[in-house]
Amino acid sequence: MNPEGSVGIINFAIMALFLFGMYFLLIRPNSQRKKQEEQMRNSLEIGDEITTIGGICGRIVSIKEDNEAFIIETGSDRNKIKIKKWAVASCDKDPQAEESKK
Repeated sequence: MNPEGSVGIINFAIMALFLFGMYFLLIRPNSQRKKQEEQMRNSLEIGDEITTIGGICGRIVSIKEDNEAFIIETGSDRNKIKIKKWAVASCDKDPQAEESKK
């Protein structure tokens, strides 16, 4: 084999290793995070405390029939806000509801 051919193989191997590394460092963790967020949003129930991506905290009081929107109560004066399902950033399960299930 001539030296020019082995350089091409080495370059191809380095490029393949680089792409393999990028997949495991960037693409795979991001897709797993999206999958976990979608699972969290699908498991929301009435009474759960949530935080939206805009920073609004509230408690779910109603789930719309198409399961794409929630009505939440915020603040001590119990203002009601309709939010979309994709706008939920995090969920803190209601501890009283968790205890009653046990």
